[in-house]
Amino acid sequence: MPTQEKKQETKPTFYLTTPIYYVNARPHLGHTYTTVAADTLARWKRMRGYDVLFLTGTDEHGQKIERSAAKAGKTPQEFAAEVSSEFRGLWDRMGLTYDDYIRTTEPRHKRGVQHLFSEMQKRGFIYKGTYSGQYCVSDELYVEGPPGTPCPDCGRITETVSEENYFFKLSAFERKLLEHYEQHPDFIRPEARRNEVVSFVQGGLRDLSISRTSFNWGIPVPGDEKHVIYVWMDALANYITALGYGSEDPAQRANFEKYWPSDVQLLGKEISRFHCVYWPAFLMAAGLPLPKSFMVHGWLLFEQSKMSKSRGNIVRAETVLDVLGADALRYFLLRDVTFGQDGSFSFDALVQRYNADLANGYGNLVSRTLAMIAKYFDGVVPEPRRFLLENPDSPDTSDPDPWPVSFTVFAYCKMQISVIGAHLDALRFSEALSESSALMAAVDSYLTNMTPWNFAAWRGRPDLPVEKLEKFRAEILYCAAESIRIITALVYPVIPEAATKVWRQLGLGDIAKADLKDLKWGDLPPGTKLGELSAVFPRAEKEAIERMQKMEEDRQSQTSADQEAASEQAALRQAKTSGPAEQPPPPHVPEPFSATGLSPEQEADAVAQQADANRQESAVSAVSDPLPPPQPLVEPVTPAVPPEPKIGIEDFAKVELRVAIVRVAERVPKADRLLRLEVDLGYEQRQIVAGIAGAYTPESLIGRKVVIVANLAPRKLRGLESNGMIVAASVGEKGKPVLAGFLEDVEIGARLK
Repeated sequence: MPTQEKKQETKPTFYLTTPIYYVNARPHLGHTYTTVAADTLARWKRMRGYDVLFLTGTDEHGQKIERSAAKAGKTPQEFAAEVSSEFRGLWDRMGLTYDDYIRTTEPRHKRGVQHLFSEMQKRGFIYKGTYSGQYCVSDELYVEGPPGTPCPDCGRITETVSEENYFFKLSAFERKLLEHYEQHPDFIRPEARRNEVVSFVQGGLRDLSISRTSFNWGIPVPGDEKHVIYVWMDALANYITALGYGSEDPAQRANFEKYWPSDVQLLGKEISRFHCVYWPAFLMAAGLPLPKSFMVHGWLLFEQSKMSKSRGNIVRAETVLDVLGADALRYFLLRDVTFGQDGSFSFDALVQRYNADLANGYGNLVSRTLAMIAKYFDGVVPEPRRFLLENPDSPDTSDPDPWPVSFTVFAYCKMQISVIGAHLDALRFSEALSESSALMAAVDSYLTNMTPWNFAAWRGRPDLPVEKLEKFRAEILYCAAESIRIITALVYPVIPEAATKVWRQLGLGDIAKADLKDLKWGDLPPGTKLGELSAVFPRAEKEAIERMQKMEEDRQSQTSADQEAASEQAALRQAKTSGPAEQPPPPHVPEPFSATGLSPEQEADAVAQQADANRQESAVSAVSDPLPPPQPLVEPVTPAVPPEPKIGIEDFAKVELRVAIVRVAERVPKADRLLRLEVDLGYEQRQIVAGIAGAYTPESLIGRKVVIVANLAPRKLRGLESNGMIVAASVGEKGKPVLAGFLEDVEIGARLK
């Protein structure tokens, strides 16, 4: 008899996206808020059995990036790559579970954008013309009005632009868009944002310029490369180019056919017009399906203003991560801010919420329950009455003696599973966490009222035998532990690190591998041995607020100093290329920069002092009288430089170079130029102290492959043992370290020969 193959279960798909973040500035809490919300939804949907694709990334083209790069003294590609790595490094540090990270400078994106442009052009929705009018470089937005008109979004004065452009027939889609909004009321949520978009379209749509010729940092128009495609058309297309749209390879297009249209696209309210008007119109013009829904959230306010680089009120996620950890930040952002509305952030509010809900609430409930199981039942989950496991809907009333009111706890847990689940499905994160807090409080109250630690005169029945009281205690603690299991599963998408820890303490292994699709009461097996117990959320004191405020002030000061230095360097370069003849270099030749962090501290300080001196000399020469320097009376004699001694192949063979990946990176206290790294060689992990803090932030290094000298004798620096050396090039007059890397994917631990 032939065997029948088991039919593989097909999971329903769920595709969600964040906006891709513009690389004109480093990530702040506003970016973190959107991405944490997306990560929470992705985790929840995976938990419920969906095949999830979660996309994020960075938007790297446009005039603003070109200008920002010039101001920083970098090429647009260098500038974009550096800031994009900041975003990705932060998301990886926070453990966000994105499935793909798209950069608009990638070949797959360029190919897809050009294909989209060609499709719309072929269908007759693109024509050539001339644009004369106002343009906001900051928001990459065309603005109607005379010269001097302020941008309606950011308030900056617009620039007058007159250039040949390609235009998109946006006006042809006014009626179609309004019909779609009416037929799909959940296409844009919440309702307030939907009403704004509908009102905008009802006011009339004009054709949209979709190319520029006044700069070249962008994707060229196919067949007419003096034009670059409008940055918003370029950026919006990422949602399909990441899926393989535009590729001729069926394997690369497979994700597009599988996941498009998207289920939810998350975005901030300031970009709702681009996403909810332009993007659907582009898709209609190309004959492609529209997204199923857009979820538009409000702003995260700090000091009553939207966080932005221009306002100087940015709060970085790293500040909170360094003091309270990722779960505390995730919980606050989703608990205290109603998704879709504006919300406020402050360090005081963060610590207050952390202590109330996480330390005193969830953490305390877990700690007291599991500690009592460890004390009274040798760390083994006790057994309640059988009905609570087999048929909890029918309470056992056959025993005339009083029993704990376990049925009430079970009924509330059962109700909250569906209530909290419905809130998470609808992206009502704040409401979901409010309900989970209520459940924690109910279980905590159950424990307090039942007093399993003190049965001396339990409920007025001192005559009850000890054996029965022990059964009472077993049931109370089982019900509390089972409630914790359910609560932990429900909050896992929001606080994954803590939930993973608690799941292990319950003796249930790895929560990421658990089947939580059908969460129900009674699935905690009696007899389960608890894992090692430890505190989940230690209480935060007032000192935590002060530390975060100080760290943020220091970071803001460092950012300002970096911007000042970058502007100074750019000005010097400009003076050298367009100004008078160069001043002769100073007679001093600086020492080469050591990127290893293994040289003595005095050497590092000497290099830093010389770099500062060089900057001061350059600054003086840049602002002094721009006349050619007086010619020397005697031709200077260049001293002979002794040749570097050669080494043999046998000497080089002694150096063991290996590929490693950075797992941990953090600054060394009171050492501005040093980073402490933990690198993984595949066969071992080791600590290296490197003097590269001036060129790389810790978060940009996490997950990066580097080359290390693996057989260098250990040395101590600032009290830390450094076991190896990072290989880097010394670039430019000031010896900026640039880490060695690879174009191809190289296995960690591989030896370089």
